[in-house]
Amino acid sequence: MRRPDYDRRVVITGLGVISPVGNDRETAWANLVNGISGLGMITRFDVSNYEHKVAGEVRDFDPAQWMDFKDARRTDRAVHYAVAVARQALADSGLEVNDANRDEIGVVFGSGAGGAKLLMDNVDAWRERGPRAVSPFFIANMLVDSPSGQIAIETGIRGHNMAVVTACSTGTHNLGESAEAIRRGDCVAVLTGSTEVVIHEIVHIGFGNMRGLGLPRPGEPLATACRPFDLTRNGFVLGEGAAALMVEDLDLAKARGARIYAEVVGYGSAADAWDMIQPVDKGDGSRRAMMMALERRGVPPEEVDVINPHGTSTPLGDKREAEAIWAVFGEHTPEIAISATKAMTGHMMGAAGSFEAFATTLSVYHQVALPTLHYRDRDPECDLGIVRDTARPMRIRYALSNNIGLGGHNGAVILKRYDE
Repeated sequence: MRRPDYDRRVVITGLGVISPVGNDRETAWANLVNGISGLGMITRFDVSNYEHKVAGEVRDFDPAQWMDFKDARRTDRAVHYAVAVARQALADSGLEVNDANRDEIGVVFGSGAGGAKLLMDNVDAWRERGPRAVSPFFIANMLVDSPSGQIAIETGIRGHNMAVVTACSTGTHNLGESAEAIRRGDCVAVLTGSTEVVIHEIVHIGFGNMRGLGLPRPGEPLATACRPFDLTRNGFVLGEGAAALMVEDLDLAKARGARIYAEVVGYGSAADAWDMIQPVDKGDGSRRAMMMALERRGVPPEEVDVINPHGTSTPLGDKREAEAIWAVFGEHTPEIAISATKAMTGHMMGAAGSFEAFATTLSVYHQVALPTLHYRDRDPECDLGIVRDTARPMRIRYALSNNIGLGGHNGAVILKRYDE
């Protein structure tokens, strides 16, 4: 264990993704830049009797590419996604895990719901076929920390290991805590991210009964059901997937000649302490999280050029987040490019923060603000600088990724274009 150094610089050197817009870094980035939506008709269950029929599903994924067949059978799809993105990010970083360093590398990888389907499948097996039909492996593999444990097993990484769980802010908090773990001296590098598989019929019913799900504009394609910050928005769309980022001490990255995508310079976390579903008045918890992220490393608010917001497309949620952004950035707010990528992926729940950090990292690296699809009608209560439909090449000094979770969990991370 090294001594803490809170001025230690932490950078992102590897990326991995499984998502509605692609199952590798190159495909997902190309689709994001070109505004190609991953939303479509739900195929996981029969939606003929439901009003809401759209989701962001992962397609063409084969767990056998990433895991032993026997392990894949025992584990949930959320674990499959986690192992896949972890392997991608590790390979992309070029960091070799060996006996000399495996105790100094960590895994901080979360999930909002863990192996929910594995649990439900075993409940069904018990009710339909009796106790002997229940898998002896399901308990160990349905937990929210099952992905972080399986990633360690698959990669041989033996250092700092945990799963931070904060509903829809899970990915953001895992990334932020990973950077702080490196600064504390707990490890020299961390494989971080989050995973989620929630496109299940019971989850769909629950969110529908909550009146949280969105519908497309009348007569328009299903994908328009998710239209963040638009005046006509009426709810979110479920998504699924995972993303991973390799973060490490800058000195380590430079010593081995690693490609550096971006630098992690700010992290903030705050609670609403208000309600399990509705955001607090004026988005005050989100405001405090963003302020903390700025102040932690002294980032000038006027130099934040891009925000990937939580932007779920719910009437109240988007309004409260817009209020929080205005409270933090004031007169600079209209100049900030807003890239609400959930319009292409749906709400990936616990995986949202990691996927959006993935997207924001590549925005900083390529100096491109991503488009917000389906935004047409300006809402005066969400008066933000939305990047409409087409990606925008621009100077990006700092970019902020913001997330808000059920239970009032707020998280924000700030990424900076890397320079010496």
